[in-house]
Amino acid sequence: MELGIGIGWRPEIADAVEALPGIDWVEAVAENLCTDHLPDSLVRLRARGVTVVPHGVSLGLGGADRPDPARLADLAARAVLLGTPLVTEHIAFVRAGGPRTASPRLEAGHLLPVPRTWEALDVLCENVRIAQDSLPVPLALENIAALISWPGEELTEGQFLAELVERTGVRLLIDVANLHTNHVNRGEDPAKALDELPVEAIAYVHVAGGIEKHGVWHDTHAHPVTRPVLDVLAELRSRIAPPGVLLERDDDFPPAEELAGELTAVRATLEAAGKARSRSMSETEASGHDGVAPAASPVGSADDTATAADDITTAATGTRATDTGVAVDGARDRVAVAQTALLSALVAGTPAPEGFDHRRLGVQSRALAAKRADVVAKVAPELPGILGDGYRDAFLSYARTRPMSAGYRRDALDFAEQLLIAGRPADDAARRRLTHWWQDRAAAKPPRRATRLVRAARAAIAGR
Repeated sequence: MELGIGIGWRPEIADAVEALPGIDWVEAVAENLCTDHLPDSLVRLRARGVTVVPHGVSLGLGGADRPDPARLADLAARAVLLGTPLVTEHIAFVRAGGPRTASPRLEAGHLLPVPRTWEALDVLCENVRIAQDSLPVPLALENIAALISWPGEELTEGQFLAELVERTGVRLLIDVANLHTNHVNRGEDPAKALDELPVEAIAYVHVAGGIEKHGVWHDTHAHPVTRPVLDVLAELRSRIAPPGVLLERDDDFPPAEELAGELTAVRATLEAAGKARSRSMSETEASGHDGVAPAASPVGSADDTATAADDITTAATGTRATDTGVAVDGARDRVAVAQTALLSALVAGTPAPEGFDHRRLGVQSRALAAKRADVVAKVAPELPGILGDGYRDAFLSYARTRPMSAGYRRDALDFAEQLLIAGRPADDAARRRLTHWWQDRAAAKPPRRATRLVRAARAAIAGR
């Protein structure tokens, strides 16, 4: 299926996206869409024949638990509503804890890397099959960017993706910006990853911007696409013509003409790399080397990749890894313990698990807290309005001791509640405004917490 050139649809740039020339398709974050009706902008785009692909961020298919049936049903409903040819998600975990570990449920609010081990792969493959059986259209999965690396990994990224495709038949969404991120942060060669993964399984490609700070690349989706990322796109194009390429932008949205300029750069990169590939193929044919593999195929066929993966498994364990039956249940428990320990260190301040880079964990932890602050400010803009310049420091202080256990809207309510219980903000008028904001939105609370909050609220109101 040919998608062409697309851009990520976001409400903030909906008008610009509609007006951009040469847009063949768009991608929308699935969780930001209702399951029963679409924003007017997407309705108009679909009426023009523009394909809309829902892009999920909350399934957590790389987590220890089986996928949540309700989340899968919501994603399936959005696929039906959009009439999309496929849906996409990520190879990541986003939550941990719960009954498997007899610990509180923790939400990352972010995509975190899955350990590239055979056990984690077994769990991921079973989760992917469950998702595939629940969705009305094919599923494609995206490689993620990472600030941290798991100790004791047994596979490279390319090998991990190749084995996943072989076992499940899932398609791939390759993010070249994430390959560049992992090159800077984890020393992984993008060309090697492209050599190892089955490029014929690529459904489409993401291109996005980021920024480097103190030797760490942050995949912000809030900065222009850089030349190194376009170079990785050219590297991919030298192997295969991807069915679709999409520009992502999630924050600090530039004027429409800048978005158009980035799309032009993407098109130029694809065109130049395509011409270079054609010249290379022509030169190869002219040299009489008819036995070379077709350029559109990955370096190494799917069978070769599978054989290589078998060899790796046999060398490491003496037997091919399995992903069925009791073995997966045991793997789930072990993956759950490992992921819970990591996420707890990142969001709850518990000791870092053995083998992790403590400095990188600190960078990731601060990044997660900063993202929470930014997203809460978006879903509850009244809070920074009430707290003013003190909002960010107050939220980061709250986040250090209060991990997120549900979504961002619940996080906003819990943040406000903690401020009120502590008698903050100090300004009486601001505290009254915060009290009324919380009361307008809060659900039922356990008695003890409710009593404490009501007392705080009454004290604030009595101070008028």
